[in-house]
Amino acid sequence: MLEKIRSLYLIKVIFHHLNDEIKLKMVKYNKNIQKKLNLNLINYQLFSGRYVVYGAEEKVKEYNILYGIIVFEGEYLKGKRSGKGKEYDNNFGHLMFEGEYINAKRRNGKEYDFDGELIFEGEYLNGKRWNGKVYNDDNIYELRDGKGFIKEYNKLDKLGFEGEYLNGQRNGKGKEHWKGTLIFEGDYLNGKRWDGIGYDKNGIAVYVLKNGKGYLKEYYYGCKLFFEGEYFNGLKNGQGKEYDFDGNLRFEGEYLDGKRNGKGKEYFKNKLIFEGEYLYGYKIKGKEFYENGKIKYNGEYHYDT
Repeated sequence: MLEKIRSLYLIKVIFHHLNDEIKLKMVKYNKNIQKKLNLNLINYQLFSGRYVVYGAEEKVKEYNILYGIIVFEGEYLKGKRSGKGKEYDNNFGHLMFEGEYINAKRRNGKEYDFDGELIFEGEYLNGKRWNGKVYNDDNIYELRDGKGFIKEYNKLDKLGFEGEYLNGQRNGKGKEHWKGTLIFEGDYLNGKRWDGIGYDKNGIAVYVLKNGKGYLKEYYYGCKLFFEGEYFNGLKNGQGKEYDFDGNLRFEGEYLDGKRNGKGKEYFKNKLIFEGEYLYGYKIKGKEFYENGKIKYNGEYHYDT
C-alpha cells in the first residue's frame, strides 16, 4: 500500500501521530517513503542487538548498540548483506573479513585474526569455508570442497584446534586447545564435539562424550569451571549450571540446543536476581529481585523482532 501512496500530504497525515521508531519499522525497506518523511535507520534497533545506518544505493553501516562500534560496512539487498562488504569484531572492532556476501552469508573473501594476519582466503558455501587456503604461521593448508586437515588459532595466536574438516566444518578426528592446554580430543560431527574425552587444566579427564551425549564440563582459559551439565546432540541439552570467573554461580536451569530454555535462575555474586522461564535464550516471564531480595519486577518480557 505504501508504494502506491504518492502524496506527501497524505503520507504525513498517516504517519503524523506515530513516533519515529514505529515509522521506521513500517518503512524500513522503502527508501522513497523514508526520504519524504526525512527518516533514516540510525536509531532502528535490530533483534541482533545492532542498528543500521543507510547510505546511498544500499550502502550501509551496522553498529553494535552496546559499544557503539562498527561491525559491518558494505552493500545490502532487501535488508540483508549482499555484495561487497567488511565485517568487524563485535567487541573490539578489528577487521575480521572482507569480501562478498550473498543472502547475508559469506561467499568469497579473506579472513583475518585478532592481529590482522590473514588466516583464510577463498570461497565459502552457505557461509562456511569451502575452497581456499588456511594460513597458520609458515604453514598453508588447502581446503577443497570443504575438506582437509587444518589448524585454527585463537586471538592470542595460540593453537585452538587441529584436525579434519569436511563440508566446511570440523568433522572427524581433532583436538581442541586453550592457551596450550588440551581441553578435548576425539571425534567431531558437523562442527560439534561428538565422541571423546574432555580435560581440565591439569590434564585430568573430567568427562566423556558418546554419540554427542554426556555430562560436560567447560573451563575458562582451561582452568576455571564455567559450565557443567547435560550434553546431547553436541549441544547443551537438559539441566546445567554456569559460573563466573570467580567461581560464583551465574545460572542454573534448563537448556535446549545450547540455549537457556525452560525454567531457570540467574545470580549475581551468589544472590538471586531473576527466576522464571526462558525461550531460545530469552526471558519470557518471571521475577526480578533487588539485592535485598525484594521483588523488582514480576511479569512477562517482550522482545522486538
